[in-house]
Amino acid sequence: MAKKESRGACIFCGEAFAKRSMTKHLTGCKKHQEVIETANAGNAKEETLYHLVIQDLYLKDFWLHLEINGNAKLKKLDEYLRGIWLECCGHLSQFSIGGWSGNEIAMSKSVQSIFERSSELVHIYDFGTSSETLIKVVGKRTGKPLTKHPIMLMARNEMPVSTCMECEQTARWLCEECISEHDESGFLCDEHAKNHPHDDYGEPIELVNSPRMGMCGYEGPAEPPY
Repeated sequence: MAKKESRGACIFCGEAFAKRSMTKHLTGCKKHQEVIETANAGNAKEETLYHLVIQDLYLKDFWLHLEINGNAKLKKLDEYLRGIWLECCGHLSQFSIGGWSGNEIAMSKSVQSIFERSSELVHIYDFGTSSETLIKVVGKRTGKPLTKHPIMLMARNEMPVSTCMECEQTARWLCEECISEHDESGFLCDEHAKNHPHDDYGEPIELVNSPRMGMCGYEGPAEPPY
């Protein structure tokens, strides 16, 4: 059976679309355009704003659509990614053009100064058990920001469905010991999580919408920082 394509919801209209259709939808979404028109009628300063598509480099069912102010520093994007997906133990992180073998970019650089010369970046969090995130520019507009914050979440993947390794029911829990010590998926349903025998890594943790689940000490909450 073919794997179902990842889907996600538009923040503006609430409708769900396939991953490959979300960029096109956001460009033409009437509710999105209404929010832009309302913002442009306000007193805020006009900015160059970038539409970013962000996805885990390997777990491609985890993705985000963000709008970011061009004058924001890369540090703000780093903080946002840590908040919504990555932060577990205060690990180091970096941006680069080209990933591990590419050129590192200082966090103090403005978004606009980077995206005017490159439409693609890689973010690496934790240089031991690494999470690698691909960042692509898919659009740009000049106008007034939709939020007082430097970043606006416009769409996000729905929580991927995982199946219990014991019974094939929908999983809601993850055993980190199964992953690290037994080379198993670690996914557990409510019933099989109750009396799961492994506890060297603590009790099974609840699944959250983040590609860092099961890595290092990550437990979520996988919520936007604002």
